[in-house]
Amino acid sequence: MDLYDSEGNLIQVVEAKQTIWQKMGAGSLLIAALFHAILLVVGAFWVFQIIREPEKKVDFMPPGGGGGARGAESVAVKKRAQITPPTSSKRVFAEGAQSSYSIPEQGDNFGEMSTLSSLSGGGMSGGLGGSGSGSGFGKGSGVGGGAGFGGGVGKMFGLIPESMRKRCSKEDRLARLKENGGTPACEEAVVKGLRWLKANQNPDGSWGSTTQPAMTGLALLAYFGHCETPVSEEFGESCTKGITYLVGVGMKNNGKMASNFTSNGWVYEHGIATYALGEAATFCKDIKFDVPNLMDIAEKAGQFIIDNQNINGGWAYMYATSKGHTDTSVVGWQLQALKACSHTGIKYKGMNSSIKKGLEYMASCQNENGGFGYTGPNGPSGNKKYFGLTGVGVLCHQMWGKENSKEARKGVKYIRENTKLDWKTADSDLYSHYYESQAMMQAGGSDWKFYNELFRDQLLNNQNPDGSWKAPGFTGHGLSPGNAVYRNTLCILMLEVYYRFLNSSGGGARERPGI
Repeated sequence: MDLYDSEGNLIQVVEAKQTIWQKMGAGSLLIAALFHAILLVVGAFWVFQIIREPEKKVDFMPPGGGGGARGAESVAVKKRAQITPPTSSKRVFAEGAQSSYSIPEQGDNFGEMSTLSSLSGGGMSGGLGGSGSGSGFGKGSGVGGGAGFGGGVGKMFGLIPESMRKRCSKEDRLARLKENGGTPACEEAVVKGLRWLKANQNPDGSWGSTTQPAMTGLALLAYFGHCETPVSEEFGESCTKGITYLVGVGMKNNGKMASNFTSNGWVYEHGIATYALGEAATFCKDIKFDVPNLMDIAEKAGQFIIDNQNINGGWAYMYATSKGHTDTSVVGWQLQALKACSHTGIKYKGMNSSIKKGLEYMASCQNENGGFGYTGPNGPSGNKKYFGLTGVGVLCHQMWGKENSKEARKGVKYIRENTKLDWKTADSDLYSHYYESQAMMQAGGSDWKFYNELFRDQLLNNQNPDGSWKAPGFTGHGLSPGNAVYRNTLCILMLEVYYRFLNSSGGGARERPGI
């Protein structure tokens, strides 16, 4: 439309030219940009200040026995970033030195447990050459959601069953030690004992002078009980050498673990070594520490136990599948080994039916008084009165989910009413007491309180300054003064009972699920 002034003259209107910025809608665009910038600032603040994971203070890779050395945290971080086997592990696939040892016949002066008088430094006789040995395992409580332990530690150890994972947090370990009636001296004794083991390891990675697969298995179980793994600062290389030694024995013998396959005792060696292989496989798998052939040997060793179960449900000398000598001491080791294997994620054929038959055999050996006999429900031979294998029978039921069975309850009652421990007298059978310490922890409550008061100070007061333990008054079942590795591993494992496995019915101040 044309515009005119007051005198009727035409007015020319010159339109102002718009810039590109104006044509694009400068005002609206600026407002939108400012709005999104504000959103970004708010979002960044939210992510870094509100959602950010709180700083973790849990030491989940204990440096050398949980001593807490300064600087260990940075070392642990480096190891998590790049976990590589020490070069020495490449040369410790040991051939496995051969050894010979005598096996006392039934009825010898070792009486009820003659099968255990020559394990190590004298071996586990009758059954393993000279030192019986013990250690329970756990019911395992399934798979963690990758939350780690303690306050949450990411993926590492997240898939390890909670019953094993809890021992890997120093914070949680010490808390459970305290609430279950332990003292700081218990932890100090364990660390000193582990250092003694490290100092007395053979160059090929094994321990002991005879029955090395069994002795090495016990030493590794003592390491694992304190969550000392191949990535531990102080014990990592020693642990790796021990694992690779066992793998080497298995590779040489197609999964069979022993130093002498002509002895009745190798059923003990295989059971103990397989138990250690199972725990090693579980830890190494989750921390992504590759020990060549470990999983393969763990599978073969565990499957061998299942495939060579005796027709009566037990396990026999020489792994005879029919006839043969079976007893609760031998069976206890096989059931513990299979429990360790069950945590690995390996699929074993016939595991469930094997466990069912094994527990049925164990139950058939329980006396009406609650005690578990050696080869049946009858009492001990000779002048012995105490059913020394009751702890084995009770623990096997507990670890396989039958902690509330009448067999377990009657066994706990029998131990509570009859057991004794005096280091300087014959009432110091560490083989029996090792199992009993675990069984009574699982029982919990007043039963554990009673047993803790019985055993704790006996162990603490009889440790030598170098971390080893004095020989007890009882010298049967492989506990002769010369069997230092065997004796010391049993003592370490007993003192780790406070945190090694979660108890099944509230042994501590609060109730927890599963062993």
